[in-house]
Amino acid sequence: VQLVESGGSLAQPGGSLRLSCAASGLPFSTYSMTWVRQAPGKGLEWVSSCNSGATSTNYVESVKGRFTISRDDAQSTLFLEMKNLKAEDTAVYYCATWGATYWGQGTQVTVSS
Repeated sequence: VQLVESGGSLAQPGGSLRLSCAASGLPFSTYSMTWVRQAPGKGLEWVSSCNSGATSTNYVESVKGRFTISRDDAQSTLFLEMKNLKAEDTAVYYCATWGATYWGQGTQVTVSS
């Protein structure tokens, strides 16, 4: 099983980024998926999750209205659309299967002017 994140970059406050997580080696469409982040010097923070079929999505309060999780089961890919980025969004972002059985290697998002 592989989960490979991409799309992390340096962005300005108020800017946007779109993260992708390409999955292989598992029946992606049957898995609920999640994004987790780790800010510098801090612990892991759950950000968002999406169930199998994408009929239910959830977000941590701090990103509601700014981040959107979505998935393309045909491409076995999970996305995180991030808008109106803030400095406090700076972190390494990981995708994982719900329950954290499988994790990606992470992608760095830095929000700074």
